[in-house]
Amino acid sequence: MLQSGRAARRQTMRAIRPRRDPAVALLAVAWAGAMAVLSLWWQNTAVVHMTTAEWLIGAGRITGLLGGYVIALVVLLMARVPALERRVGSDRVTRWHAMSGRYAISLIVTHVVLTVWGYAVQARTGLVEQTVTVVVDFPEMIKAAIGTALLLVVGFVSAGAVRRRMRYETWYYLHLLTYAAVYLTFWHQLATGAEFVAGSTARTVWYVLYAAVGVLLLWYRILAPVRLNLWHRMRVESVVDEAPGVVSVLITGRRLHRLGAEAGQFFRWRFLTKGLRWSANPYSLSAPPRPHLMRITVKAVGKHSTALAGLEPGTRVWAEGPYGAMTAGRRSRNKVLLIAGGAGITPLRALFETLPGGPGDLTLLYRASERRDLALWSELQQIAQRRDAQLMYAVNGPDGARPEITAERLKEVLPDIDEHDVYLCGPPGLADESYQALREAGVPSRRIHHESFEM
Repeated sequence: MLQSGRAARRQTMRAIRPRRDPAVALLAVAWAGAMAVLSLWWQNTAVVHMTTAEWLIGAGRITGLLGGYVIALVVLLMARVPALERRVGSDRVTRWHAMSGRYAISLIVTHVVLTVWGYAVQARTGLVEQTVTVVVDFPEMIKAAIGTALLLVVGFVSAGAVRRRMRYETWYYLHLLTYAAVYLTFWHQLATGAEFVAGSTARTVWYVLYAAVGVLLLWYRILAPVRLNLWHRMRVESVVDEAPGVVSVLITGRRLHRLGAEAGQFFRWRFLTKGLRWSANPYSLSAPPRPHLMRITVKAVGKHSTALAGLEPGTRVWAEGPYGAMTAGRRSRNKVLLIAGGAGITPLRALFETLPGGPGDLTLLYRASERRDLALWSELQQIAQRRDAQLMYAVNGPDGARPEITAERLKEVLPDIDEHDVYLCGPPGLADESYQALREAGVPSRRIHHESFEM
């Protein structure tokens, strides 16, 4: 069993101050930015009473400006900025990225249609002829057309029905085409946008916006991970079987406790060996970091996770992180319930060990199909005994009957359930069932802490 060191306990105690959810403030800033972008159009528009062609072109200018702004936000949300990943939560940042991507593509398509339509009405030509004229004769438009096509490809492969049929690695590398698309479409904005041609202020604002996003992307996606891995020099120490289809990977390195990782967080791991070096997958820490050792526990549910059982000691490891907001900092009550299902036990096992609490303050409920699927069970028993915490499991009956998690059963076990914080991690079905039961039992949504990476 991996015991947490003093550094990990101090880290948890520092994090126990509850934080305000920054989502409202961040969304307000994003909307303020959109209004500032609209002001660029307003300042460069002499009159609003216009002909049909001018109305169409004006609407095309507005959607083009907003599309360019939202694309910058899309890239920002791809940068894995720690302040967002840790305070907002990686799952919510991922959802924001997907949502803003849909808005960006919709705005850009609308911009193209309205602008070409407006020029066609103005020139009294057909849409196809006008499209060819715009792409061939306008400056930087060939690049923009290619970039727009790439954005449409990324949008198509990111649609849920398509993505679920693709290997993660294929989707990931196609998704990187976003960067090429942004580069190709950026220059035509400055070359043909009336707001940028007419004034240096708008060009300066646009350069600063895209340069700031580019710097954040370069630092957090490339330079910071390079620095982290050159300094900590991580390698696989051993692989341990924990349950059927579940293994723990022990990873050694230099001063790993200096990574600043907290219980409940995860890294994106790349194992530099055949078949694994080209993909980086997120796995949570299943124990607090020690100065020279970290551990992840993984259930075989796909090609990448299944291959981890065959890792050889000494395999070099490339990691990015730590990420995730499901930490002690979310806690606002003395009493805590942790509900885990399947591989979701990994971050909750680390929290179960490190969350401050007195006798009877902590309860962990572990849901699995069978007793033999309760990975890390002996460790959990030792933690529960040492901390005087309550440990329970719910497994299917001999006939396969599945025990339901309901508000009534939760109240039977914890009559004061509505006075608890709850950390929830598991498959989507368990998460939905548990969330509904907790809400019916009186637990406010702000005290149900959950991160999901289902897209």
